[in-house]
Amino acid sequence: MIALVTGAAGLIGSQTALFFHKKGYKIIGIDNDMRAYFFGEAASTNDSKVALENSLENYEHHNIDIRNYVDLEKIFVENADDIKIIIHTAAQPSHDWAMKEPLTDFTVNAVGTMNLLELTRLHCVEATFIFTSTNKVYGDRPNFSYYDSKADKDYKGMNVVEEDKRYEAYFENNSLAAIDENMSIDDCKHSIFGASKVAADVMVQEYGKYFNMNTGVFRGGCLTGPNHAGTELHGFLSYLVKCILTDKHYTIFGYKGKQVRDNIHSWDLVNMFWEYHQNPRQGEVYNAGGGRNNSTSILEAIDSINRIAGTNWSNYTQSDENRVGDHIWYISDLEKFKNHYPNWDITINLEETLKQMVDFESKKNS
Repeated sequence: MIALVTGAAGLIGSQTALFFHKKGYKIIGIDNDMRAYFFGEAASTNDSKVALENSLENYEHHNIDIRNYVDLEKIFVENADDIKIIIHTAAQPSHDWAMKEPLTDFTVNAVGTMNLLELTRLHCVEATFIFTSTNKVYGDRPNFSYYDSKADKDYKGMNVVEEDKRYEAYFENNSLAAIDENMSIDDCKHSIFGASKVAADVMVQEYGKYFNMNTGVFRGGCLTGPNHAGTELHGFLSYLVKCILTDKHYTIFGYKGKQVRDNIHSWDLVNMFWEYHQNPRQGEVYNAGGGRNNSTSILEAIDSINRIAGTNWSNYTQSDENRVGDHIWYISDLEKFKNHYPNWDITINLEETLKQMVDFESKKNS
C-alpha cells in the first residue's frame, strides 16, 4: 500500500508521512522545498526531508514541483496499482506572499491541485484524495453579521463583538458562534491566496461529485505543532513562540491584536485524514480547526506563551493596517465531521500544543 504525500517535508506532510508509515504504508513523498523560495532559508524544509529519509524505512522522496505534470505522471504510472491514498498538503500558504507573485500562487495552489486530481482519475481512481484547503476560502465574510446558515437552527445572523483581549462572535440567539460549512464563499474579499485555494477547493469537490471519486476537502484553521517552520508571513503561533524565546520584535497587523483563530495540532488533523480514509464520502467538505477550546487571540497567545516559557516578553508593535481579506474572528464548527466520523475528536489542547512548541524551540536555541 502506498500513501502519496505532497508537501511531505512540511508540517502536515511530515506528520502524515510518519502516521501512515506506522500504519504499514510505503510513503512516496513529493516536496521541492519551495518554502525556502517563499520565505527564505530559515523556512526551508530540507532538514525535515532528511529526517524522514533517515527515520522511515519505507520512504521514497521525489524533488518534484507539483506544477510539473510530466514528472508527476511518471510516479502515478509506475505505482498506479498500489497508490491507495493521496494526501495533498503542498501549497503556497501565505496571504501576503501571494500578492507578490499571483501567477506563482495560482499555478502552485490551483494548477498543481488540478494535476494531481487528473492523474488520480486516470491512474488510481479508487484511491482516497485528501486536500488541505483553508478557512480563507470564506474570505472576509466571517467579519460581518449577515451569516445565514442551517435552517434547523434558531439563528439568522452572527455578530462580532470587541471584548477585553479578543473579539468574540455571537449568533442572534446570543449563543457563542462557530463557522460551519454552510457559510457562503461568494461575494466577499478572499485575498489572492484565498482565491487560488477556492479554485482548488471547488475542483476537488467537483472531481468527487462529477467523477464519483473519493475526494475530501479539509478547510483548516491554524495548523500548528512543534516542528512548524513558522515565519512572519505564515504560521503565526510558531513564529510568535520563536520571537518570544529569542526576544525578537513582532508586528501585529490590525485588529488591536484581538483577532481570534482556532488552532489544531498536526497530529489531530492527520487523524481526521485517517478516519475519512476508512469511509470516504465523495466530494465532501469539512471545516478542520481546533474548535472553540483551542482558540486564541494574539494578545491571549502572548500571555499564554509568556506564562509557559517563564518569560515577560512584550517586544511587539501594533499596525493599524490589517492584512487584506483577513479574518477578525474565526472558530471552526467541527460538528459535521464528528457526526460523520464519531471516533474522532481533538486530543491535544492548545495548552499542550504551546508547551510542545516552547520545548521544541528551547532545545533548538540551547
